[in-house]
Amino acid sequence: MHSDVRDKAAPAARVMKAAAVLAALFVSSQAIAQVAALGRLEPWQGTLKITAPITPESTGGTVLAKLLVERGDNVKAGQLLAVTEAAELMKAQVEQAKVEREYQRRMAAAANSEATSACVQSVVAGQVSKRRQDLLARKLSSNEDAERAKGDADAGKAACAAARANASAAAAAVSVADAQLNRAAAVQQRAYIRAPVAGRILDINARPGEMIGPKGIVELGQVNRMYAIAEVYETDIGRVSVGQRATVTSRALGRQLGGVVERIRQQVRKLDQIGTDPAARKDARIVEVEIRLDDSAPAAGLTNLQVEVAIGRRPGR
Repeated sequence: MHSDVRDKAAPAARVMKAAAVLAALFVSSQAIAQVAALGRLEPWQGTLKITAPITPESTGGTVLAKLLVERGDNVKAGQLLAVTEAAELMKAQVEQAKVEREYQRRMAAAANSEATSACVQSVVAGQVSKRRQDLLARKLSSNEDAERAKGDADAGKAACAAARANASAAAAAVSVADAQLNRAAAVQQRAYIRAPVAGRILDINARPGEMIGPKGIVELGQVNRMYAIAEVYETDIGRVSVGQRATVTSRALGRQLGGVVERIRQQVRKLDQIGTDPAARKDARIVEVEIRLDDSAPAAGLTNLQVEVAIGRRPGR
């Protein structure tokens, strides 16, 4: 009887053993199919270094006058972030340009009045000359009077033409003054530093009274759209494609985050993220893979955090 029980139990044991082997093979195939890499968290388009533009007045360097934001502030596109000390000088230049434009406008008005007066006088002189010629034809005026009237008429025409030319030049001077005012106003705006996009202030690199250096004034990130930048070994990049699912983990995140491979960058680089494995190659060459996170909120305050990334199978495999 014991032999019968053993005979019946043997097939069941073999089935269970086969199932265990298949499960192990499935897990192993899944592990092989995945690509593991270290990476970092990064906002969409990376960290933007916001600085002051170069102006003729800033060739020797630009000093920050006002800073209107702090780390962690959320800002809107176009919001004023900072003001340089050149703002007051540029404001004075705008006022000077306004005064110059007003002066040129008045000069143009005076030139127009002079042209009108000269041309009216020219018309009158022409009429006088015509009458003198008529009188001369009827022997009622001397040649001397007729010639004098004709000379006055010709002189009047020349004066009218000259006055009109002066009025045209004065109008051109007004146009130049308008352009100079517009330029001064545009240059003035370069002293006011505004956010190019909506985002969050990640760091402050200059304070009021300090010279603005190569790092700029502030660092801005579009943290509403976060990415994990995985550094995949060049030998593994052939197993990665756009559209693959990926998981991102780190103790700092609190939970595992999911994402999708959105872009594979087109350049091979040296390894940036060094893990804790002393045997890892420090001169390894990698390709950066951009993984857009499904939920950016947990990662929004952790730009540059080192994370572990597992990129899964291609879609449909």
